[in-house]
Amino acid sequence: MRWSLVFLMLVVPIFALPAGAEDSPWYESKNPSRDGIGKVYMGREISFVMGHLGAGWLERPDREREERTDLLVENLGLEADDVVADIGAGTGYFSFRMSSLVPEGKILAVDIQPEMLAIIEQRKAGGWENIETVQGTITDIGVAPDTVDLILMVDAYHEFSHPREMGESMVRALKPGGRIALVEYRQEDSMVPIKFLHKMTEKQARKEMEAIGLTWIETKAVLPQQHLMFFEKPAPITN
Repeated sequence: MRWSLVFLMLVVPIFALPAGAEDSPWYESKNPSRDGIGKVYMGREISFVMGHLGAGWLERPDREREERTDLLVENLGLEADDVVADIGAGTGYFSFRMSSLVPEGKILAVDIQPEMLAIIEQRKAGGWENIETVQGTITDIGVAPDTVDLILMVDAYHEFSHPREMGESMVRALKPGGRIALVEYRQEDSMVPIKFLHKMTEKQARKEMEAIGLTWIETKAVLPQQHLMFFEKPAPITN
């Protein structure tokens, strides 16, 4: 069975909300599509969430070859003392790979699923002192304001049930001049073997990030299936 099919079988509606379930100016409701929750943000239906039962897929042996995760990490531009928040950290796949690149900084492995955080804690037992787990919520990443140099989101943002609130929470956590690295499967490419709602176009991603006050810096075309997009929190203007 192809890895993409395994992934699609593991997507479960952890935070599926019925249409019209909340009163917010940011969201609209529709009849849910097969892979969506019926909640629409800026024209995009939000997808189901992959639960902790999909942990094995995140750590599959072929992931580095298929997605070139090594190139992703190399292109983040990390500095030795950076504080990095890995949002939707899952099993810590990227947290552990970034840890050695920030020996004077730290990695905040953020997830809303305690089962995922427990996996990370078990993996880092007896070492990995610069990795800290953080329990987030569906509306807040749980990180103190103005403390983070880089936020990394890999194939997670499209699943947020409250993207506006989460986005604003991330902006608060970033230091002025801090960056977000947003990684999403390319929806523009029909050859990427992931279901439609689990992909994003660069245009849609930029629209949503700019709506929360971030500035697009660049999109690096280095990955075989995903966009690697960088956004910055502007520094305050001083007289």
